Amino acid sequence: MAAERLQKIIAAAGIASRRKAEELIAAGLVSVNGQTLTELGSKADPAHDYIKVNGKLIGAPERHVYLLLNKPKGYVTTVTDPEGRPTVLDLVRGIRTRIYPVGRLDYASEGLLLLTNDGVLAQKLTHASSHLPKTYLVKVSGQPGAEQIEKLRRGVVLRPERTPLKTPRGKAPGTEPRRRSQAIKTAPARIELLHQSENPWYEVSLIEGRSRQIRRMFEQIGHRVEKIKRVRYGSLELDVEPGKFRHLSDREVAQLKRAAISN
Repeated sequence: MAAERLQKIIAAAGIASRRKAEELIAAGLVSVNGQTLTELGSKADPAHDYIKVNGKLIGAPERHVYLLLNKPKGYVTTVTDPEGRPTVLDLVRGIRTRIYPVGRLDYASEGLLLLTNDGVLAQKLTHASSHLPKTYLVKVSGQPGAEQIEKLRRGVVLRPERTPLKTPRGKAPGTEPRRRSQAIKTAPARIELLHQSENPWYEVSLIEGRSRQIRRMFEQIGHRVEKIKRVRYGSLELDVEPGKFRHLSDREVAQLKRAAISN
């Protein structure tokens, strides 16, 4: 195996994220063959070198895990939650390696969610430039007019939102400081009517994934979203029951990697 950057080796071993690994290196907590290294550009070969983090020898990099989960509503798409709400990781018990969600589905939304320990692929898929299409089934309160839907297809300016920062230590949940987002125009979206009724269903495909984007888009035209379910993510389709998950096939992983590079 060729030499790689230490922070990449540590992240691949499932010990910490790359950013945290960089902090460990800078703090002098990482050694290679008995020598402490603090330079972030330092490299090692995990197949031949003895690498220790905080005095503990690390083994070979973990095998990458790729999961497709059908997230029910009522779960947060985080690793932990300061308010004590259930997280998506509660649904994937039995996976012995450290994994994390790729992107987000909000608390009230459901559907297809990816989880992995492949930090490189996760970063590429969630980057704004990936343009990987994501498709949702959306139930709307009331009946938007054709001109309103066309406005959403072209892109609308989303109003700024105030989102909570991490809860400070010693503070109760709900009292955390809040960060104000910037107004931003959405990219063009594909929106098709699936079922006409007093509260119609639409199929919405996006190439971006901003916080609460679909809900905010329909709010801009005066309609509240009642339900959201993600049914496709790139070439992947939702095919497991709510609360269940499965491993991706080698072919599906290869398709995702090709899409992440080509987009």
